[in-house]
Amino acid sequence: MKQDIFIIEDVQLLVTCFYDKIRINELLGPIFNERIKDRWPEHLEKMYRFWQTVLLGEHTYYGSPFPPHAQLPVGHEHFLKWIELFNSTVDELFAGEKAAEAKWRAAKMAEMFEIKIEHFKK
Repeated sequence: MKQDIFIIEDVQLLVTCFYDKIRINELLGPIFNERIKDRWPEHLEKMYRFWQTVLLGEHTYYGSPFPPHAQLPVGHEHFLKWIELFNSTVDELFAGEKAAEAKWRAAKMAEMFEIKIEHFKK
C-alpha cells in the first residue's frame, strides 16, 4: 500500500522521479535541458525546497517561482504534458491527502503560469 507525502525524503523522491521523466520527455525535455544545462543538481535542490514549503509547510524556499519561466517557449500542450507527468509520478509513488493536494497545487500553478506566460507573449 502506498503512503502519503509526509517528510522531506518523500518530497525529494517525488521531485527527482518527476524531473527524471521531464528530462527524457520528447516535448518537455529539450526545453528544460536547454534552460537548465548542467545545473540539474541546483535545480532539483530548489524544487525540493519549493515543494517542501508548499506541501509540508516547512519554509525553506524563498523566492519567486514565476520569473525564471516567463520567457519559456511553451504553450498549452506543454502544460498538459507537465501536469500529466506530475500526476502520474504522484500516483505511482503516493496516495493520500497530501498526494491529492500536490496534484491540485501543481494544476493551479500550471494554470497560473500558462496565463502569465501568454500575457508576456503579447
